[in-house]
Amino acid sequence: MNDALPFIADVDTACAERASRHLDTLTKPPGSLGRLEALAVSLAGITGEAFPRVSPPAVVVFAADHGVAAEGVSAFPQAVTAQMVANFVTGGAAINVFARRICAHLEVVDVGVANALPAEGVVHDRVRPGTANLAREAAMQRDEALAAIAAGRRAAERAAVAGCRCLIVGEMGIANTTASSAMLAVLTGAPVAGLVGPGTGVAGAALARKQAIIESALVARAPDPAEPLDVLAKLGGLEIAAMVGAYLEAAARRMPVLVDGFIATVAALTACRLEPALRPYLIFGHRSHEPGHDHALAALDAEPLLDMSLRLGEGSGAALAFPLLEAASAMLAEMATFDAAGVATEGKT
Repeated sequence: MNDALPFIADVDTACAERASRHLDTLTKPPGSLGRLEALAVSLAGITGEAFPRVSPPAVVVFAADHGVAAEGVSAFPQAVTAQMVANFVTGGAAINVFARRICAHLEVVDVGVANALPAEGVVHDRVRPGTANLAREAAMQRDEALAAIAAGRRAAERAAVAGCRCLIVGEMGIANTTASSAMLAVLTGAPVAGLVGPGTGVAGAALARKQAIIESALVARAPDPAEPLDVLAKLGGLEIAAMVGAYLEAAARRMPVLVDGFIATVAALTACRLEPALRPYLIFGHRSHEPGHDHALAALDAEPLLDMSLRLGEGSGAALAFPLLEAASAMLAEMATFDAAGVATEGKT
């Protein structure tokens, strides 16, 4: 397993401390910019740069289908995964709009879409055409999960080679809230009932059925909570595994990772269970309206930057949060010090 994971160095605490001291020399009361100051310090530690740069960002959207969609757990048919990938390619989705606003390098990666996709505009790195139905059998085999992790690592590598300095990872896959809820229940030990949300919009009896299918699958698949790869393979998705790999590779390259919503955070939790050194490289973009997201955030001791009742996925919430990273970096690099501005500090006249 270790051969599948990159080495992640500790964050540069000395650089982070220098950034913290520099913040206190700027023309503002110490700590007056609150969490923005803490964000700037984190970025310095992650990048090893006294004046970290986060632009341009990369947005990578991993797409894959889920066999459990056959159980009616989504308000949309499985074909929508491929249709939305086509929408990404033509620039019409929310993530396209938001990525353009932040001048992001956007890549769409097929790691397991079941239906035909456009030949152009998609990186084809497919492991298999969708997972198996986790309600009936393991979603995938261990080697398939590892192959999807490797696909995610390759995507992060491409982003770094392209000169991107921050990674936002999104996903598209009908029924992936079912897979994510199942994984989260195992990884945290929380009851399924408190984790399952509407996803694409299921409610009432359909939501109760979704919960029952997950609970039954946990018994039938019996994943080992102490083995995150086992949980990922038996219950997860190819795009979730790819997200795991992308997080790990970005951190190995000292690239800040801006985590999106519920599914992205479950992938982050899985990746941190595989490699705890990843955690300091993760910045959480927003709090999703999906009920399981609070549990996933708590498991990672994470406080997101935004809370806007989003539940779209695609990396959309993280893209909306990205300007805060730019602001934190600009504050460090561009604000005047008290000495340079000729402004008296406390106790001086």
